Amino acid sequence: MPSPFANVFPVVLSGGSGTRLWPMSRALHPKQLLPIASDMSMLQATVGRFPAEQGFAAPIIVGGEEHRFLIADQLAEAGYTATAIILEPEGRNTAAAIALAAHRAIALDPDAILVVAPSDHVITRLEAFHIAIAQALAVARVGRLVTFGIKAESAETGYGYIEIGAALADFPGVHAVLAFVEKPIAAVAQQFVDGGRHAWNGGLFVFTAKAYLAELARHAPNIAEACRMAMQAATLDGSFVRPERCAFLAAPNVSIDYAIMERTDRAAVVPVDLGWSDVGSWNALWEILPHDADGNALHGDVFAIDSHDNLIRNDSGPAVAVLGVDNLIVVSTRDSVLVVPRHRSQEVKQVVDTLKATDSVRHLLPPVVHRPWGTYECTDAGDGFQTKRIIVKPGEAQSLQLHRHRSEHWIVVSGVAKVTIGDTEQTISANQSVYIPAGTRHRLGNPGDQPLHLIEVQCGSYLGEDDIVRFEDKYARVTVDAC
Repeated sequence: MPSPFANVFPVVLSGGSGTRLWPMSRALHPKQLLPIASDMSMLQATVGRFPAEQGFAAPIIVGGEEHRFLIADQLAEAGYTATAIILEPEGRNTAAAIALAAHRAIALDPDAILVVAPSDHVITRLEAFHIAIAQALAVARVGRLVTFGIKAESAETGYGYIEIGAALADFPGVHAVLAFVEKPIAAVAQQFVDGGRHAWNGGLFVFTAKAYLAELARHAPNIAEACRMAMQAATLDGSFVRPERCAFLAAPNVSIDYAIMERTDRAAVVPVDLGWSDVGSWNALWEILPHDADGNALHGDVFAIDSHDNLIRNDSGPAVAVLGVDNLIVVSTRDSVLVVPRHRSQEVKQVVDTLKATDSVRHLLPPVVHRPWGTYECTDAGDGFQTKRIIVKPGEAQSLQLHRHRSEHWIVVSGVAKVTIGDTEQTISANQSVYIPAGTRHRLGNPGDQPLHLIEVQCGSYLGEDDIVRFEDKYARVTVDAC
């Protein structure tokens, strides 16, 4: 018997920076790429909801250029293969992101059906999710655009709502959509919950790729044309798909809800109860995590004494002890500590905005920065110097590069380093070091089969990450021209 999910392509949207989950979530390592709600990253958990053994096609991931290797590494780590990883030159919201995926899916299967899912949500009732997808597929195959109406458990003002209409004849479990309502005030949200005819809009969709592109052309032709041209001129690099930059940037920044779902006469909704959360704040995470007898959700090196209903999380930061406090969020990382009342956790974005205004990089870079060749971590810094711990993966290498304003000292801790300095090349091992003067071309590589660990000492008048000139780079990290 053929799978009901044949020719169904999961489209996993992996954009966004997750500012409300700072300090764990940073722009270059956002929440969907972190193990926030389980031992897996949220991206890995999302892809895992569409198992190949049940007939789903390999997923199409849509994400940012700056996250491409993290996405690829996490898929490989979990044993997943992607149909494509589409790299947006810049974010243009969900209407354009889904259009890119639709074009890619049609190129592989003209009858492709898309199941669109954000990469940073939690769904605990997986069987109910698959049943709902099967119900949606039946009506999607006749050209309808289907969304899932999440059972509204409380009067949330941060969510959009869907007003559910009459059941559709011949399509069990599927209803007409009467209206979409954007983020109502508290009193209206409570009326929606009490009335039972409204559901949360969870950003989950099912439709054929052709039907989506047709409705996009009808209601948002500028987005449709920009994405068509961008994918027509896209370049392929293994599983990476790069839409043509200038064409794509012509697309307005508009969500699928505004562009299509609120305007189309082909919308349908499947009411569902999936154990869903968008994990949109630290308080939302507290609500879905296990609690101790005092209502605390604890993680890592933490101690809670005579304290209740707190989320206290230590992610490789200083130990955290609380005494006599209630209803707090406390998050400790290697470089930052957040303390905020639970009921104000939606306001954490203000902290990120403040960091941006003060030129801090803590909104942007995590303590351990991932690169395609490995990782680095700043361990100390002062006037005219900083030190880093660097790990290079087996067989990988940094670009051939130079720095105009700083010199570098490399001390190998373990492993073997292949070092190019100017026109010379040498191999250094544990307890050996080299010096690279400012303005000198150099490259660091790991020719071995074990990770290379080293300490880097930088000295100079300017130590920013943008003081780099690349001459050769196997990871295609190049400066792009403005449109």
